[in-house]
Amino acid sequence: MKKYYRALVLMIMLLGVHFSSTAQIKTEHLYCENKTNPIGVDNVNPELTWILSSQKQNKKQSAYQIQVSENSSFTSSIIWNSNKVNSEQSVGITYQGPDLKSLTKYFWRVKVWDEKGKSSPWSTVASWQMGILNSADWKAQWITMGYKEDPERQSPAFRKEVFIRKKVQSATLCVTSHGLYQAFLNGKKIVNAYLTPGWTSYNKRLQYQVYDVTNMLAEGKNAIGALLGSGWYRGTLAWSDNKNLYGNELALLLQLNINYTDGTSEVLGTDSTWKAQKSSIVYSEIYNGETIDARKKTGKWKSAGYNDNQWPSVLTKPYGFGNLVATYNQPVTKHEEIQPVKIITTPDGDTVIDFGQNLVGWVVAEVSGNKGDSLIIDHAEMLDKNGNFYTENLRVAKQKNIYILSGDGVEHFEPHFTWQGFQYIRIKGNVKNLSEDNFKAVVLYSDMPETGSFTTSNKLLNQLQHNIQWGQKGNFLDVPTDCPQRDERLGWTGDAQVFFKTAAFNMDVNNFFSKWMKDVAADQFENGSIPHVIPNVLGANQGGSAGWGDVSTIIPWNMYLLYGNKKVLARQYNSMKSWVDYMKTQSTGYLWNSGNHFGDWLFYRPDDDTDGRSAITDKNLIAQCFFAHSTQLLINSAEILGKDEDVTTYTRLLQEIKAAFLKEYVTPNGRLVSDTQTAYVLALNFDMLPKNLREQAANRLTENIKRYGYHLTTGFLGTPYLCSVLSEFGYHDLAYTLLMQQNYPSWLYPVTKGATTIWERWDGLKPNGDFQNPGMNSFNHYAYGAIGDWMYRNLAGINTSEEPGEVGYKKIILRPHFKNHILSEEVKRQNKNDTLSEVKATLRTYYGTINSHWKIKGEKIIYHIEIPVNTTADVYLPVSDINFLKENNKPVKSTNKFTIKTENGETKVSLGSGKYSFSFNL
Repeated sequence: MKKYYRALVLMIMLLGVHFSSTAQIKTEHLYCENKTNPIGVDNVNPELTWILSSQKQNKKQSAYQIQVSENSSFTSSIIWNSNKVNSEQSVGITYQGPDLKSLTKYFWRVKVWDEKGKSSPWSTVASWQMGILNSADWKAQWITMGYKEDPERQSPAFRKEVFIRKKVQSATLCVTSHGLYQAFLNGKKIVNAYLTPGWTSYNKRLQYQVYDVTNMLAEGKNAIGALLGSGWYRGTLAWSDNKNLYGNELALLLQLNINYTDGTSEVLGTDSTWKAQKSSIVYSEIYNGETIDARKKTGKWKSAGYNDNQWPSVLTKPYGFGNLVATYNQPVTKHEEIQPVKIITTPDGDTVIDFGQNLVGWVVAEVSGNKGDSLIIDHAEMLDKNGNFYTENLRVAKQKNIYILSGDGVEHFEPHFTWQGFQYIRIKGNVKNLSEDNFKAVVLYSDMPETGSFTTSNKLLNQLQHNIQWGQKGNFLDVPTDCPQRDERLGWTGDAQVFFKTAAFNMDVNNFFSKWMKDVAADQFENGSIPHVIPNVLGANQGGSAGWGDVSTIIPWNMYLLYGNKKVLARQYNSMKSWVDYMKTQSTGYLWNSGNHFGDWLFYRPDDDTDGRSAITDKNLIAQCFFAHSTQLLINSAEILGKDEDVTTYTRLLQEIKAAFLKEYVTPNGRLVSDTQTAYVLALNFDMLPKNLREQAANRLTENIKRYGYHLTTGFLGTPYLCSVLSEFGYHDLAYTLLMQQNYPSWLYPVTKGATTIWERWDGLKPNGDFQNPGMNSFNHYAYGAIGDWMYRNLAGINTSEEPGEVGYKKIILRPHFKNHILSEEVKRQNKNDTLSEVKATLRTYYGTINSHWKIKGEKIIYHIEIPVNTTADVYLPVSDINFLKENNKPVKSTNKFTIKTENGETKVSLGSGKYSFSFNL
């Protein structure tokens, strides 16, 4: 009996320990500068973030302690100890220790105290490594080829062998180039990164990358190598043979810093002792593709022991280091591998492979044949109505990769310094016996963590979400491009700003856009005008368009709201202010009625078959709305940053802007001079109308939609706000009607036509099977994918508070629209299964994962939610009597863990972290 009693006591004790450990708050997922263990940080006061977890509800952080050391064991060399700081802040804590040193690795850990004052254990140890913080720390020299280039500008190969005589403790490689590079060490590519050093305004900001190569070095001989390609630096961009925009000479800068176990160190780098030779990449351009002649391979030049006596010596160049910056965003990397769906012979007799998905990247070929045999791969997004290979919408971009075989067994071919946008490839050349097994497609995009998921009970809607995500993947290659296939692929500012909020749901784009916004400021014209594309490759005076230039205010403000990124507001503030001042200088009596504007680009209009220039919404009306909106965002930012004088100045300006709008564009009865959906949407969304005119303006908007047969007619600038405005003014059912329309123009029309990405035009493929104007008809755009923001925020209900101190999902607003009705009988006949019975969405934030999942069972709604630790949430439910509201099958009125308020037929439940399950009747 005593044995049994002792065993029972021990079991209870163990269960208690287990319960205590699972209930205890834990620190997980440590981030420095929003990345896991980053290498190459140039912020001398890096920001630290951690995510907390707990099995219990209503858990919060009340204090934290951070330690930073140069020793991973923390037994010595602790350089900064924050000591206990009473704060709930767990995102973006600024390092405040001693000055940090170039290329030094630092380790950090954190522990926290919960709302009851109970301490967590120390977190696992994380790290970051600094970049090169001073120009004097660059010991390497810029080098370029010592031979004369061919007209085709064959890609050069650079190499150098070094001898390591001691045991290596750590080794860091820093690399950048004029042009694109791939770097190798002892025959191996250093990292899964492509199109490095990325695309920036090179003459002002040239990124370098930092790699830990400790495990790639060996005692004895080591070979360092690099390939260079023209890329964005000197390749053709935009139109009219627009090349050599940043320079006409490729160059390499590479530095290897080695620390030995005996305490000594050594710095090796590019200098006059390096060699360079022409490679087997005989041609490479972003738009046109790449030609590789395997007969010209120079053996194992990437490996040690190769005889390079015949290679010419390089030349050193005094390019300097003043424009070099560390890489902040994630690199372009390989992701999905897609196998062919089928191989077909077209009516024209072409051999074509269908990959089943419009994607961006390239095709890897494994082939064998005779020396001199060629394999030619053309790329296209579509087949025409007859089933033939269609490339007319590529304009002058060739998108052609050519591989010439060496005849040496099975040969591996893939490009280096180009990419293609395609679903189909056409195979030509004289290589025999090819099949689907010889090819696979590799998808490339910036390595941003996926953060959001969105699924519903409707298959077409799920495909739309898929298309939005793949449109983002295909166009987020270091910069947010407008299209990935034709002779453009530029960072159009208007496209990026309208899609930003959707992008931030799908992926963590904080660092991606932080980097790009620095180039927005760098390329901003002296008069404050913003170029149409960033980096600016279109030249002077190509800027200043309303809705495009406003990228300078809209994205920084939304980065603050969605990520809590106050730093970006401070960094971009002068750029924001200069843009608003530019609009003011272009105005007459506070009315911005000058300049060239794109207007509501590519809106729907039956007789518009060109490029959207016939926009029926007055372009100056649009400009005035964005003038006001950017001014408001500048005021908001000034308030956050404590710039009180600017708040006063620009508040007065905003009042004048709105008064000028009313005088010029609104009749005494409240009708806008442009009686269009976009006009009313912008006026309502940007608060251009007095309160007494807003409801009738919203009603006019709905009447316009009904006149068009319950269809939208908006373009790039009206579409992002259309459904949000309808929902805000009580017309959510109409917004849902627009979403679920399957006839052109609508979001689901391309889905019914087999689209796997978002199209540039509402009818890129017309109902009769013809294509739209090939001069501008990309089948992989993302602008109209901006509807994703509304889907997450209204169907799934996930929002962040916009109050200071609550942004970045510190406080979460959950407000799904559970009831979805189609209003029009005509639309009901068109759309089957139009009412959603289930919506599930997740969003991974810097506090943890939000889960919002509702489904309808009979007359009951079941709503499952998950709120991350250290956050709170307000949940809005369409319940007027809390007697009928349950949580976990218990009446909410019987518990004291919620704060409940019922008003206007809606119940607000305020709660803390944890998992909850609400239920109520429709």
